[in-house]
Amino acid sequence: MQDGPVPLDVESYPVAPEGLDLEQVHVYVRHGERTPVRVRMSDPPASISADWQMCNAAKSFHETVAGHGPTTDDGLWYRKVVENRYGKTAEGLCLLGELTDIGKKSTFSFGTALRSLYIDRLKFLPPKLEDERLTYFRSTNIARTIESLQHIVHGVYPPSACAPGTIPSIIIRNGVDENLVSNTLACKRLALLELQFAEAAVAVWNPRLEPLDKKVSRYIGGRPLRLDGTPRASGILDTVRSAAAHGFRVPPEFMDDNVIDLIEAAVTAEWFDVKSEDGRRLGMGRLLADASEKMQRKTQLNSKDPTKLLVHTTHDSTLAALLCTFDVFDDKWPPFTSSVTFELFRKRTPASKQNNLLGLRALSSVWRRQDEHYVRMRYKNQNMVLPMCAEEGKHLPGSPEFCTFETFRRRVGELTPRDWAGECIPRTECIPRT
Repeated sequence: MQDGPVPLDVESYPVAPEGLDLEQVHVYVRHGERTPVRVRMSDPPASISADWQMCNAAKSFHETVAGHGPTTDDGLWYRKVVENRYGKTAEGLCLLGELTDIGKKSTFSFGTALRSLYIDRLKFLPPKLEDERLTYFRSTNIARTIESLQHIVHGVYPPSACAPGTIPSIIIRNGVDENLVSNTLACKRLALLELQFAEAAVAVWNPRLEPLDKKVSRYIGGRPLRLDGTPRASGILDTVRSAAAHGFRVPPEFMDDNVIDLIEAAVTAEWFDVKSEDGRRLGMGRLLADASEKMQRKTQLNSKDPTKLLVHTTHDSTLAALLCTFDVFDDKWPPFTSSVTFELFRKRTPASKQNNLLGLRALSSVWRRQDEHYVRMRYKNQNMVLPMCAEEGKHLPGSPEFCTFETFRRRVGELTPRDWAGECIPRTECIPRT
């Protein structure tokens, strides 16, 4: 059962073919290991603890209070303490859904791996950050993703690797403007689409889950395991995966691949099997449009656009949605600290070829227009060969994983809502299920 993170493999990273220069990198990473978002399976015989004492790091924090009475240079000190439902406190007790010490370690390690790859090995970024515009760090407005990004940034550019006065910013948007997730709160039609696809999954997968009842029902109060059950199958998967990732004992039935693989297949179908064009447009269209526009700006301005590394901390649903949108999802729940990366490359037309067509005086003015650009998508340390780029002329000859930027941008254009608010108004017609 795969439940731990997938570390970024720096040593096995496939360097691009000669002649391709890396221009910009967009990283979308799931937060690190966390506690379950709800208490489940805490009663015997499952006995998975309801209270997780795995949040010892940074329980004390320093806060300066200005304008509210006298303070010293040291400010005021506070200690964060979590109290459980019985009114008891314990050292290192976590909140539900909180990034744990293990999650903080894995996200910091992800940041150091990014540094090892893009700074130390590829020399893509300078060892010392002197211009904050080189980087772009953004998180959803959720504590575990914000903390994950803080640890990633510390791994990429710790204070010792930043010039005096250079402080990386962590960008956060208001919920109504958020596009790092499928924003069902701001888009009612998307919420309706996802609900109807989930209902279709229930009809298909609940009968297939029924044979598992005799194996696992005793761990959930004798109730059947169903997508729409109590607790939901997705909640069971969340608790089991979170517990296993932190070394907690998990009932042996849930360590059986035949059991957990079936649960995972059902849950991923419920959450991510949104294959309609409308679902993809409303779910990931705006996010991909942002990425495409930043890449387009880079292709046009080259060195005049300094942004090179963009890191976004988000959720499993975003990674799965990105993979589904490009038809490369492996139907496995994205592990903690796993990431989807889009790398933009430039291939310049050799000067000798240009000389055959142009005079030397015109050469410099058209050089940039002759550049070719490619996008490579990566997940779990693997190159993704996108079906939309499979045809000849839509990828780098001999390297199908390098999609032409023109093909990538055209597809993103098809997925970009022209009128977000208008398209998010629920419609009355039937929504196809696939």
